[in-house]
Amino acid sequence: MTRKWTFKKILKTIWVTAGLLFTLWLAYAVQAHNVPKEDLQSSPAVSVYQEDQFYLFAPATPSRKILFFYPGALVDPVAYVPLCRKIADSGMKVYLIKMPWRLATRGYTIPKELGLIADTSLTYILAGHSQGAKMAAQFVYENPGVIDKLILIASSHPRDISIADSNIPVMKIWGDKDGVADEKSIMANKAKLPATTQFVHIAGANHAQFGYYGFQLNDNRATISREAQQAATLQHMLAFIGR
Repeated sequence: MTRKWTFKKILKTIWVTAGLLFTLWLAYAVQAHNVPKEDLQSSPAVSVYQEDQFYLFAPATPSRKILFFYPGALVDPVAYVPLCRKIADSGMKVYLIKMPWRLATRGYTIPKELGLIADTSLTYILAGHSQGAKMAAQFVYENPGVIDKLILIASSHPRDISIADSNIPVMKIWGDKDGVADEKSIMANKAKLPATTQFVHIAGANHAQFGYYGFQLNDNRATISREAQQAATLQHMLAFIGR
């Protein structure tokens, strides 16, 4: 009887320890890693502001185009600072939204709530990664006529809604090494996007390297560097926005 109880106790300890280690690994994986410090520092060309609900990258020259970026679920928003800063360096104002509990499902209406999209004379671009992309599509669905262009990165959404009737330009970016949102799942919902949607495939890109954070559960290893994946993403985004 004693030996049986001891075995159960050992097994329980192993399970608890494994669960704790997995939780710690997951918490570490979604933190931002290797983000250049200068990307969060103001320069003569771009001023950087850290507010409670967003990071703002504001070019010195007033911009007529404003981009809002929604992070992926649980990911530290700082992981998307390099991409957002480079977009701002091109002359565009960028808001990187800080989601409550790091969940876009809870904060996707922040730009509207804060009155950041009130000036109808400006051009508004909404972009998101993973769950951030899902909720960016949700925002467009719920607020027709507010957003001028939509960019969905590494997401199989929209799945539960359809924005096929929307008349705004849409671009969807994915990588062929993405184990979270693979090509099959992305194309399965193609009919729920406008017929004019531009689909962009980045060879060798995985899910996590669209940001600067750790390896994501169920993802595959990329065969290109994070810097190369980020550069390709930036190039496609700027070309799409500029048209």
